[in-house]
Amino acid sequence: MQQGVPSRTAQRVALRRAAHQLLDAPLVFADPLAVRIVGAEDERALRADPSRLDTTAFDRGLRAFAAARARFVEDRLARAVEDGLAQFVVLGAGLDTFAYRNPFGGLRVFEVDHPDTQAWKRSRLEEVGVAPPPSATYVAVDFGSSDWFGPLCAAGFRDDRPAAFSWLGVVTYLTLDAVRATLRRIGSLPRGSFVIFDYGVSRALLTEWQRAILDAAAARVAAIGEPFVTFFDPPDLERELRAAGFTAVEQLGPEEINARYFSGRSDGLRAGGMARIASARV
Repeated sequence: MQQGVPSRTAQRVALRRAAHQLLDAPLVFADPLAVRIVGAEDERALRADPSRLDTTAFDRGLRAFAAARARFVEDRLARAVEDGLAQFVVLGAGLDTFAYRNPFGGLRVFEVDHPDTQAWKRSRLEEVGVAPPPSATYVAVDFGSSDWFGPLCAAGFRDDRPAAFSWLGVVTYLTLDAVRATLRRIGSLPRGSFVIFDYGVSRALLTEWQRAILDAAAARVAAIGEPFVTFFDPPDLERELRAAGFTAVEQLGPEEINARYFSGRSDGLRAGGMARIASARV
């Protein structure tokens, strides 16, 4: 991403989460802060006409996928907290709002992101009167060029205790080496630690129509300085995860996602088929 400005793709993801709150019923992922945090101008426009983010099947598929991946993370986190987990790290937090909705009194939340994006987010929170709770800690890093784990530990993270990691909307923008380094670091943590992330499926596995959509999207994000870099074949990713130290791996493709979160809906909302959710446990 460009220095001195927040992530543009983080804003787009936030707008999709907000649109889900206004357009879809029943909600797959309820977030009472999602609309407020996008900023006053975008909030006014979105409330006036939420359908502007619902013009194509591709728009709806992206919105559904964004809702499903967030729901998957928070459902899995809730079960882990019941088992005693007390650390949650949001890698590439963007405008994620969990830290400000955190219902778990003993859970500490670390938001790790680029300093420009973090400063922008904190100004958004201040504008809408949301104060970061004592359980939330900010860790400013540049994933592409610096180590994130040292600053995380310096901020109070305990690497001798299990932790959950959410890593949504990030992997595709990193080099393969950076992805591997992050997975190895999480894979070295105590048993019970886990990471949930999403990733783009290799171009060769897509249909001709999907490749055309991917190429158009790739051109748009490259133009704003946040190009797509890394994609995976699902079997290759599983081998990467096991080599990094994970003992249990689960992957959800569009069929599994739609069966779990969108079955029986009357509005036809469904996740698209160009990305997957991966969950790996140490």
